[in-house]
Amino acid sequence: MGRTLPTSTDLLLQEQESFARFRRALRRADQLALDDLFVAARQHLAATQFAAHALPFEVMLLSMLLEEHKAVLRLQNQLEDLTRRLP
Repeated sequence: MGRTLPTSTDLLLQEQESFARFRRALRRADQLALDDLFVAARQHLAATQFAAHALPFEVMLLSMLLEEHKAVLRLQNQLEDLTRRLP
């Protein structure tokens, strides 16, 4: 018996494909940034399985936001370390 529901990976790829025209309209630097966001979303595909109540796009955005927030926290920690080292 075949699958009746698409996998998280399939859903992410579908969402990414739906933004293809939007991506093409962006400047090159923005295209690369958008690509990085989709890569961030892919890092949480396993967790996406447990968010079946949410829309796929919502989960994708939350995954992107999670990765961005982790980067902010890393930068804050680095800044605090540098500030402590100053005389």
